[in-house]
Amino acid sequence: MAEENQEDTVELKPRRKPPHFVLIHGMSLGSWCWYKIKCLMEVSGYTVTCIDLKSSGIDPSSADSLTSFDQYNQPLIDFLSSLPEQEQVILVGHSAGGLSLTSSIQRFPKKICLAVYIAATMLKFGFQTDEDLKDGVPDLSEHGDVYELGFGLGPENPPTSALIKPEFRRKLLYHMSPQQECALAALMMRPAPLLALTTAKTEEEKGQEEEEEEQVPRVYIKTLHDRVMKPEQQEAMMKRWPPSQAYEVDSDHSPFFSNPFVLCGLLVKATVSAGSV
Repeated sequence: MAEENQEDTVELKPRRKPPHFVLIHGMSLGSWCWYKIKCLMEVSGYTVTCIDLKSSGIDPSSADSLTSFDQYNQPLIDFLSSLPEQEQVILVGHSAGGLSLTSSIQRFPKKICLAVYIAATMLKFGFQTDEDLKDGVPDLSEHGDVYELGFGLGPENPPTSALIKPEFRRKLLYHMSPQQECALAALMMRPAPLLALTTAKTEEEKGQEEEEEEQVPRVYIKTLHDRVMKPEQQEAMMKRWPPSQAYEVDSDHSPFFSNPFVLCGLLVKATVSAGSV
């Protein structure tokens, strides 16, 4: 009988952990902006972490107190540093969140299996040249005086924070999004650390470190009706630093509000294409 039981025993292989998505918000937003995507992906069996960068979401810091990009990005740095040695995540960044992705690819290439940029600033070395600023910074000057500026270092110095004025938000950020999302954003948006963001730059790496960075596949999701990060800017960044895959979504600057089901599908598709599932 013992022999029969031994023959009938089936060896079970350990179940592979589901992909772990880490979602990074853009200027003035917070982890709250991903609530639809988080719900959709968790129901589908994925692990999702949404992070508040400094002075964003429920983080108590003031945007006017931040003077460097590393200060702003510290919550993501801490999270990636805390991951077990063999664990990898999929980083997803929206808008200015792309700066956090690029910085993380350089610092933690072995902990990132895929980086997905959504209407995001994708510059290999951050803001180094005038061309970088032209391609990677939204130009809203055609709409007039759209920002409320903060001067944490005094009025004689450059502004330290910026927030799009309420009367421009739906027109620029959410013109294809449901009205209730605009109402949510009105309650939750906070000034962004403008000075800290403008210091986002990385040094050109040589040798093994550069090879490790380039081994992290990148995917770009282009927002076709974007009035903030205009489609031609997105195209210019993809041309200068080509991603491994590129997709398009019919949305405004905020596809997590205006087209969440398609965006969720594209994130899964990108993950499967990159072999991260």
